[in-house]
Amino acid sequence: MNVGLTSAILPANEAAVAAAARCLQAGGLVAFPTETVYGLGADATNAGAIARLYEAKGRPAFNPLIAHVGDLAAAQKIARFDAQAIQLAQAFWPGPLTLVLPKAPGCTVADLATAGLDTIAVRVPAHRIAREILRAFGGPVVAPSANLSGHVSPTTAAHVSSDLAGRIDLIIDGGAVEVGVESTIVGCFEAPMLLRPGGVPRGEIERLLGRALLQPPDDTDSDSGQPLAPGMLASHYAPRTKVRLNADRLEAGEVLLAFGPNVISGVRASDVMNLSARGDLTEAAANLFGYLRALDARGARAIAVMPVPHHGLGEAINDRLRRAAVGRE
Repeated sequence: MNVGLTSAILPANEAAVAAAARCLQAGGLVAFPTETVYGLGADATNAGAIARLYEAKGRPAFNPLIAHVGDLAAAQKIARFDAQAIQLAQAFWPGPLTLVLPKAPGCTVADLATAGLDTIAVRVPAHRIAREILRAFGGPVVAPSANLSGHVSPTTAAHVSSDLAGRIDLIIDGGAVEVGVESTIVGCFEAPMLLRPGGVPRGEIERLLGRALLQPPDDTDSDSGQPLAPGMLASHYAPRTKVRLNADRLEAGEVLLAFGPNVISGVRASDVMNLSARGDLTEAAANLFGYLRALDARGARAIAVMPVPHHGLGEAINDRLRRAAVGRE
């Protein structure tokens, strides 16, 4: 790992896609845009490359990684799909949905990527550049968010560079991402389970399946136990600044992460960023991590966060905010 050196940054184009594929094939680490957040890619079959990825992120080795593939056929080479999983894949892929499935016989994904579990998390991203890189590489790519573990997830190449410059080999700059929160993760167990809310709202999945999604056991959602899927550690997506949730006032030394048209009165414009002044949850999701990073850089005593509705994408937004606040409230 070239720690201390500058990571190459290339604009997203055909040459960058080819360079990314070559880097992955050589065991390198490549940050690239997906529709959710920027991912840090490594060859999913190369345990050495995955170990470098864990080291670059400072990520606990018991936290499993998502394998990204180009299409359903590629996913079926590494995971076993039942009828329900096929239904979900056909409805929401390509897109921000990850399925946790039993490993397929002969699955080539390294055990290090699955944290020793007999299941594998897999998804087909919708971002054009991500899919072109996967196609050029020709195999599964693990790609957790391209940031230091536990920090706010990156939605621009600049966010990636601020965390990982000199720790990874290549950054592909595809501009700001579209969705702005990570993928929804559904465990395809005997009964489907929502392991992490994200870019596909719970309600859309439940309507398709015709049943409610189960919730994971409480003991899988902590920093001490091994999670069933990526993104389930209790303290996650965290800025360095303390986060105070459900704020109805601004205290001395705080800055405000607002939502909706009715911002807390008496707050200076310079001390507030509004996820969506018109109360649009899609806009709020896209702005969430970028605004958290910007407010974190203010050096304030705390980031006060106004309530966000819990329906639709609001469930994913509130999940990320709750994890950002763990140990900082």
